[in-house]
Amino acid sequence: MEAAPLYTDVARAPEGGEAWWLTTSDGVRIRAATWPAATGSAAKGTVLLFPGRTEYIEKYGPAAQEYTQAGFAFLTIDWRGQGLSDHALPDPLLGHVGNFSEFQLDIAAVVNLAEWLELPKPWFLASHSMGGCIGLRALHNGLDVTAASFSAPMWGIQLSDSDRRLGWVSSIIGTALGQGGKLVPNATLEHELLTADVENNLLTHDPEIWDFMKNQIVTHPDLTLGGVTLGWLRAALLEDWRLSRMAPPSVPALAFLGKEEGIVDPAPIHALMEKWPGGKLELVDGGRLLANAFKRHFPYRPATRKPLPSCTCRKNALSQGHEPLCFPSRRYPPRPPALWRALLGR
Repeated sequence: MEAAPLYTDVARAPEGGEAWWLTTSDGVRIRAATWPAATGSAAKGTVLLFPGRTEYIEKYGPAAQEYTQAGFAFLTIDWRGQGLSDHALPDPLLGHVGNFSEFQLDIAAVVNLAEWLELPKPWFLASHSMGGCIGLRALHNGLDVTAASFSAPMWGIQLSDSDRRLGWVSSIIGTALGQGGKLVPNATLEHELLTADVENNLLTHDPEIWDFMKNQIVTHPDLTLGGVTLGWLRAALLEDWRLSRMAPPSVPALAFLGKEEGIVDPAPIHALMEKWPGGKLELVDGGRLLANAFKRHFPYRPATRKPLPSCTCRKNALSQGHEPLCFPSRRYPPRPPALWRALLGR
């Protein structure tokens, strides 16, 4: 393990942070960062923060500040293909992964780092959007955490019926034909922070957070990520479908969801949390996306913030490079038809 860059000039993070280069079992170099609990009291444990799509370590500097002040050590990650971690394709702006199981290799490397640093236990999982999908799989795989929290977890992608059919067919056939590294239809390599404004976007309507995130990618363009590929879409649809067929983990869990959510699909979140033993779903008034996850309350932290104002933007998020993919619908992903399963070897 060796030291990695940490952009403290834009992170608003506490002192004492360290970034590390880690190498996964399949040879991918990823970046992780840790902060110790604030001095003056015994550490209560460690929070493992799993970010969403397009996100990176520096975005969660304020989260590190809040958790460390509350007495927890803090660890977060740049997923492969995001932030400063290795990208699978030559163009680093393409949001791509071949299979969501690859993210579990990133988690294994992060757990090794946490153990090597002897980060205090118990460990707690906090996750946002795509990180919630990856985190749910990690819980099924036995991630050693005492409790888990999810902010707008990507357990489903909002798609109209027609877009859902198009998404399944185009991503599966396109990938089978060797086009998995191509952008999904109508997508661009530009991040929404660079093409929209605070009043008309699907990320946040909080001017402070908007300026905070925009300043990060303007100051450090290497943190920027654009739209997703057909390969990413195929991998995401399949992982959400597989997870929907599994019983909830036994780990106590708390999920947060905006009542006007416009990014991830609310239906599978409601469905899973209703049958999760020791699980609770908290709905937040007026918020369509909890993109500013570091200002939301995870377990062991009281609610002290007002919900975001209602979002009125209905743009097709597929054409934007924001986190995660979005379409205007409420239907849950169906079981892939027999022909598609045959194409997938399932």
